[in-house]
Amino acid sequence: MNTHRWMSSHFFTFYMTWGIFLPYWTGWMIHTKGISISQASLIMSLGLVARGLFTIVVFPYLSEKSSSKSLINGMAIGTVAAILCSIPANNFTSLLVVTILLNFFYPTLMPILDSAAGVLMQNQQLRHYGKSRSWGSIGFVLAGMVLTVFTGALGDSVILWALLLGALIFAGLGFMRAPAVLLEKAHPKLPKNDSMLKLFHIKHFGLVLVIVIFLQAAHASYYSYGYLFLQDIHAPKYLIGVIINIAVIAEIIFFSIADRHFHQFSVGTLLGVAALGSTVRWLLVFSFPNVFVFCIAQTLHSCSFAMGHYAFMKYLSKNLKQAQIPKAQGMYSALALSWSTAVFTFFGGFLYEIEPRYAFAGMIVCTIPSMLLALVYRHFELKKKPAIFI
Repeated sequence: MNTHRWMSSHFFTFYMTWGIFLPYWTGWMIHTKGISISQASLIMSLGLVARGLFTIVVFPYLSEKSSSKSLINGMAIGTVAAILCSIPANNFTSLLVVTILLNFFYPTLMPILDSAAGVLMQNQQLRHYGKSRSWGSIGFVLAGMVLTVFTGALGDSVILWALLLGALIFAGLGFMRAPAVLLEKAHPKLPKNDSMLKLFHIKHFGLVLVIVIFLQAAHASYYSYGYLFLQDIHAPKYLIGVIINIAVIAEIIFFSIADRHFHQFSVGTLLGVAALGSTVRWLLVFSFPNVFVFCIAQTLHSCSFAMGHYAFMKYLSKNLKQAQIPKAQGMYSALALSWSTAVFTFFGGFLYEIEPRYAFAGMIVCTIPSMLLALVYRHFELKKKPAIFI
């Protein structure tokens, strides 16, 4: 079994669907189902809360009972079922229910795939995480660009059908033969007292987690309102998907070169640069609300998201045991990718209704603290290993 091909195909197909769901689901609810921005904001925020609850509680538990491949297949089937349930949803309540249901299954695939990659890395079966992960970014880009053509021709109702098709393709990958280590339980049975809180006994884990929580929360306004903001600043509709995907192209470039050019950088340095790039990104969008500057700011996604995520994966692979990775991924997914983003999605929605630009400027309340904390962590790294200068 070609491990790189297996991991890359799963990353590619999952993020192909993510390239539909993340930028377009809010717009689909508003434009197709006729709900307000504030209602869509509340639905997305509560969906993120549900996602976090599942990934921090249910996912680590299931990872002890099932193999990675079984988890991937189960979540894929649940995702397809949830999308089918959203077809007849036509009001706020039903959309809230199906979005929460979807968030129980669908985004959980993200930490499952990263946990699988972490296990393969520690077993020396996946040498280049960045290269495999870059295929996920390629899938994200292709989905957005193709979807732009169809939404321009057929309207936003096509968003749901594209997401369903992508989910069905991902579920079909369950018939592929998986690497043998992923057919076993994700890790051996842990001692009873080895709870998730034990992760905070690992040196600096809590500090690194807080940094990435702030880093990921800073994307809340972009994820939920970037599509709407581009319409507000009069971006041509047929180019919106292309503009959104500039960020992912930058992400692809970073992941494709990260293992070769950034492996020697310390985790603290990577996190600090990621926070700086994120701060500059949102200040540019706020200060210059036009399509050209927005496109330039999109290239900084390579710092704000990709570099921060790469740094966290690097920290996990160097400091955690294989048995601890699913718990850490569940905590990261819940706190960084779900709950903190939920809070700031609601905060960003409040600012967006006052003035769209404020929703992006408001994100520096996350990026500046993350930058300061990254400098603190880098100081600890330098004390531990004085030879590290970058």
